[in-house]
Amino acid sequence: MTTSRIIIDADTGIDDALAILYALRAPNVHIEGITTVFGNTNVQQAADNTLRLLALANPGYEIPVAIGASKALVREPGTFAAHVHGENGIGEVQLAPSAQQVISEPAPEFIVRLANENPGEIILVTLGRLTNLALALQIDPALTGKLKNVVCMGGTIFEPGNISPVAEANIWGDPEAADQVFTSGIPITMVGLDVTLKTRITEEHLSYLKRFGREENQPLIAFMEESLLFYFNFYRSVNFYLGSAPLHDPLALMVALQPDLVTTRRMKVRVEHQSPLTQGMVVADLRPQPAVGTEIEVAVDVDPERAIGAFLSVFM
Repeated sequence: MTTSRIIIDADTGIDDALAILYALRAPNVHIEGITTVFGNTNVQQAADNTLRLLALANPGYEIPVAIGASKALVREPGTFAAHVHGENGIGEVQLAPSAQQVISEPAPEFIVRLANENPGEIILVTLGRLTNLALALQIDPALTGKLKNVVCMGGTIFEPGNISPVAEANIWGDPEAADQVFTSGIPITMVGLDVTLKTRITEEHLSYLKRFGREENQPLIAFMEESLLFYFNFYRSVNFYLGSAPLHDPLALMVALQPDLVTTRRMKVRVEHQSPLTQGMVVADLRPQPAVGTEIEVAVDVDPERAIGAFLSVFM
């Protein structure tokens, strides 16, 4: 079976961590590198979390970690999501430090270099703000034809936003970058709240993993359980979910490897970045003859049970 070669671009919080662990255990996947961006936590903390996760999972090969954007393209830095992901980004779980160091090459340059060295081979999975990819496109506009495709966790079309009435956090956090990426012509699949909110991991799933997970994965499962308790508490207070939370980032990672987990629809979209009220809204032209925006693939439906099963299976 063909091996999928991926770069993960993450603001490594709780659900990013789960996505990274999934990729490290999924069959026929080679992680070419992990790049970090501001978002759930600051970019340095995201890199440190990533290195600690790699040490925990022991992938058997070295995965370079590159630090990227510390702030949005044009907006002033805001606060980080400590109430969602904890002060350290991973639910206050204390993982052992890693001996591995980040590479000196900045994330946008790293993405450009790997795409040029491996044209048409690399899938980029973005789990945070799209700032690193926007900067990479500024360095090399021809990057649009060099990545195999991009799978982006972010946005919403039919569901309400999760940081404003109409905006999802990753797009809202750097709407100028998102608009540049979505209108660049790069092949992109948006995996947003329309599908991630339907795909929830529960306390029962964690109990199942603890009971049936492979022995070598028990440290990973213990980390998932501890960090998800923090996440569950947040979602109980905000969405009234009891003992569960959406697998936002893991679903995007799974779609990159198994596109048929979701149903997609081609839409012309733009990202609003001028109005304070609707900043970060993904505006889809759903008219019979759409004229505004650039076409991308948008995930509109998911089989939640199959997706959750796919996630759990790699740890069994």
